[in-house]
Amino acid sequence: MELSQDKVSAYKNEITNMKQSMPEMTEAYHQFTGVCFREGELDEKTKQLIALGISLFANNELCTLYHMQEARSKGASEQAIMEAVAVASAASAGHAMAQGLMRVQPNLH
Repeated sequence: MELSQDKVSAYKNEITNMKQSMPEMTEAYHQFTGVCFREGELDEKTKQLIALGISLFANNELCTLYHMQEARSKGASEQAIMEAVAVASAASAGHAMAQGLMRVQPNLH
């Protein structure tokens, strides 16, 4: 877990460094993501679990670690996190199946 925390901390440090050279862009990014992850119809924990699933699907290690930590900080249990992993796995499998059925199979004939 320490390596995971180190990677997330390094990312946060680099965002801070970017703010020095690109303050408007960095602030716009933080404002946008802040609004997106703010509680609305979906609570913050659910939003972090969704982001975790997308991060897994995108194969983005840093975002996976970050959103897992954020989900935990918003009260997600280990079981909830693993259910999000399972849903991401199912969606990933469905994606490959749909592409195979619609792009590959029709072109076999």
